[in-house]
Amino acid sequence: MRIERTPREQRHLRVRKKVQGTSARPRLNVFRSIKHTYAQVIDDEQGITLVAASTLEGLVPKGKAAATVAQAKEVGKMVAQRALEKGIKQVVFDRGGYQYHGLVAALAEGAREGGLEF
Repeated sequence: MRIERTPREQRHLRVRKKVQGTSARPRLNVFRSIKHTYAQVIDDEQGITLVAASTLEGLVPKGKAAATVAQAKEVGKMVAQRALEKGIKQVVFDRGGYQYHGLVAALAEGAREGGLEF
């Protein structure tokens, strides 16, 4: 039985062949839905999420019903702050099969402003 995947899922799998998070340099993963933006710092060797942040937490000011670039940038800053608290300074960026544009680029910019290197 063959599993049908969306084009985004296919791109994500193609990117994940090359991007692996380690204990020394975990992976910063991005997921976006129509209403929210999520970011996780993942150690793929141990298979655990070290840090996570999203627009669902209420720390990000609520705007429209859909996710905005400003909210994505705040999520990037939040995940960077939490990662630095755990001693994580360098990450590998995993755009999750999305184009590096709009929300994904804003989240990455926010994470860089927050102090993460990738």
